[in-house]
Amino acid sequence: MSQENSSNNTPLIVITGPTASGKTSLATKLAYQMSGEVISADSRQVFREMDIGTGKDLEDYLINDTEIPYHLIDICDPGQDFNLYLFQKLYSDAVKEILQRKNQPILSGGTGLYIEAVTLEGYEDVWIPKNEKLRKELDGKSLESLIEYYKTLVDATSTINIDGIAHRERSLLRAIEIEYFTKNKVETHLTAVDIPKLDTFNFAINIDRDTRWAKIERRLDERLKEGMIEEVQQLLTKIDQEKLKSYGLEYRYVTSYLLNEISYDDMRNDLLKAIQQFSKRQMTWFRRMEKKTKIHWIPVEWEMNKKIDFVLNTIEMN
Repeated sequence: MSQENSSNNTPLIVITGPTASGKTSLATKLAYQMSGEVISADSRQVFREMDIGTGKDLEDYLINDTEIPYHLIDICDPGQDFNLYLFQKLYSDAVKEILQRKNQPILSGGTGLYIEAVTLEGYEDVWIPKNEKLRKELDGKSLESLIEYYKTLVDATSTINIDGIAHRERSLLRAIEIEYFTKNKVETHLTAVDIPKLDTFNFAINIDRDTRWAKIERRLDERLKEGMIEEVQQLLTKIDQEKLKSYGLEYRYVTSYLLNEISYDDMRNDLLKAIQQFSKRQMTWFRRMEKKTKIHWIPVEWEMNKKIDFVLNTIEMN
């Protein structure tokens, strides 16, 4: 990823937070007030026909008979692959279009990796493709062997800190892949993404664990009543069951239930615990992200008007 400076003074507003915290509602109401357009930072809402399980909440995009424009929702068919590189590309295109219309871009979602990949440094090499042949050759090698191989690839000007990745095989394999690509000038049709570099204001909804978990339970039961099981049942007629399970917790557990691998009660209760644990990991990500960039926390209990005023005043003061 390379970031190109933008002559446009419009900042990027980021609205994030854990699942069930009310991100979409805040983002859309901000967009309504600011002539804004919402870009989804959600790794699953890109898929059509996956509405209830991904929590698209499309009703939030209609305010006082005004449709709030949104991007990166319903752009892929179920079963297609979507990755971080595609997100960078489509995000970049969306931001440029929004700025051309002189509207306010608002990035909203709970996938912290996606947010970081377009707002922070360190994701410039996302476009470099996986090298399956190389990975097969390295499969089964010890960490020590991988480190030695990595050292044969890097040059004296390399900025990668081997100490930071030496204990993580996945990160080390990716580092080897990148260095191998660069050193051997591997051909690819992919290119680095030029992402507009905008002043960014990050806002995250702060919600304590007990409140968060209670909201998650209530929302899960609502989605089960709304037809989440029927949604997954329909998707099973189009997608391989293992592929569908790979799309996340709701699809994994409901698919197992429909395949008679678990009971309804086990599905509901295990899924609830899994989503609650997922929300905990989201909060951990945001706390780590806070060490890299400024995050303005918004108490979930505030009234919507107070949340909106806080966002607007924060931007105005900077």
